[in-house]
Amino acid sequence: MQIIDPETAQGIRLQKILAHCGLCSRRRAESLILEGRVSVNGVIVKELGTRADPVKEKICLDGKQLHYTSDKNREYTYLAVNKPKGVVTTCSQKNAKVILDLVPVKKRVYPVGRLDKDSEGLVLLTDDGDLHNRLSHPSHDHEKEYLVFAVRPVSDQDLAAMAEGMVIDGKKTRQAKVRRVSENGFKIVLKQGLNRQIRKMVGKTGNQVAMLKRIRMANIRLGSLPAGKWRYLTEQEVEKLRQ
Repeated sequence: MQIIDPETAQGIRLQKILAHCGLCSRRRAESLILEGRVSVNGVIVKELGTRADPVKEKICLDGKQLHYTSDKNREYTYLAVNKPKGVVTTCSQKNAKVILDLVPVKKRVYPVGRLDKDSEGLVLLTDDGDLHNRLSHPSHDHEKEYLVFAVRPVSDQDLAAMAEGMVIDGKKTRQAKVRRVSENGFKIVLKQGLNRQIRKMVGKTGNQVAMLKRIRMANIRLGSLPAGKWRYLTEQEVEKLRQ
């Protein structure tokens, strides 16, 4: 047996196989491959384009063989969590409370995207690697909606500037939907997720964020889910996410 050539149309990309097995996100899988921790038929692979047959090939992570189950025979887990302020949106971090501490499920689920420690609100968790990638990849343009309150009043000019796009970290943000909810508060809908984007946009206006809460990701709404609590997504919600 041999490794399937990266240029052939056969097989499945290794990072997709790792994500499908619920071991990590596809982005993390790419890092594992580049670190030389993945092998196919006993050969270490560091090419991200490498494809393999997960049924016929022996694929290992850190020497342990992966067990691949086709979509037909696999049940995935999809969760919505209301992350409180102070919780870190990673699977593990020393001396910090992480998002998985809030979810007592046996399956290895992973957060879709990030929500910084000082922010709160909706985080999606899943072990469905394909859907995770669809929601995380910038090319898919899924909307994310936030409720924001600033320290000081926000002017109409400031809201218009954020809606039109601002240069932060040398890059102009994409146009956004912005709607005022109070003198200091507004809702903003983004289709991108630059690092601490909203905080930096508000900072550009000479103001500061007092509270930042994500209230929607694509078709999934936070609703009345209490802080620190979680729920399963409905079949209808998952189906719409896949569209």
